[in-house]
Amino acid sequence: MDTRRIGSLEVSVVGLGCNNFGGRLDAEATAAVVDAALDAGINFFDTADIYGRTKSEEYLGQALGRRRGEIVLASKFGMMVDERRHGARPEYVRQALDDSLRRLGTDYIDLYQLHRPDDTVPIADTLGALDDAVKAGKVREIGCSNFSVDELREAEAAVRPGGARLVSVQNEYSLFFREPEQGVLAECERLDIAFIPFFPLASGLLTGKYRLGQAPPQGTRLTEGRFSSELNDKKLAKVEALIAFAEGRGHTLLELAFSWLLARPVVASVIAGATKPEQVQANVGAAGWRLTAEEMAEVDGILG
Repeated sequence: MDTRRIGSLEVSVVGLGCNNFGGRLDAEATAAVVDAALDAGINFFDTADIYGRTKSEEYLGQALGRRRGEIVLASKFGMMVDERRHGARPEYVRQALDDSLRRLGTDYIDLYQLHRPDDTVPIADTLGALDDAVKAGKVREIGCSNFSVDELREAEAAVRPGGARLVSVQNEYSLFFREPEQGVLAECERLDIAFIPFFPLASGLLTGKYRLGQAPPQGTRLTEGRFSSELNDKKLAKVEALIAFAEGRGHTLLELAFSWLLARPVVASVIAGATKPEQVQANVGAAGWRLTAEEMAEVDGILG
């Protein structure tokens, strides 16, 4: 599989999002997905302390075992684990990191990310604690998630002389969610920050299993809970047009979703979750279409 850079880290262009571990998947099912990812050439695994109510890190660590050194391991902190554990205060950064290391069964995290901005704490204080973690060998690179252009600039300006700086930002981005194009992607290019899109399949809308005029599969993210409003005839009509576009060129909607993101050099790795080994294999196989500028423009026309 092709690789790209996140700071000093070399990552597979398809990564594995581990948000299903500990929630929809138990330890045994997690191990099956992790094994499939490793067998398929994925080396970038992205988790967070809140995933699976902290079980994601635990199950991922168990599944990796002695293969830990073969992968680039990313985790996040900052969202609410409980009333005491949240935010970006320096003392909590140290606690959250040590807790994640223990759950993951490792002594270092390759990419440690602030999961969301904390406007109650100066970013310089948070970066100072993260820089200390890098110097202590507990973290190799640092990143962030859900940051705006202004927040990226503020963080860059707050870096200590010779200190660790943010090398990645992980924000939502897909064919159906284009907000990063309104400045964040350009800022990443300017600052040499890698962009990592989350929800690249628009919560499943771009997998091809949701079709206009057909009953949606039950028990999925788009038929239950907060994402259900995403499933409407207007979007499904665009899905049908995208399917026709892809199939007319010998590809699938899944291949279009991954390859469209990877057409942007600033995108380092497309991370997608999986609940079955077959989904991992499909995701890995979806990244090989090299879209032309004309094809990219035609997609823009379809999406309006």
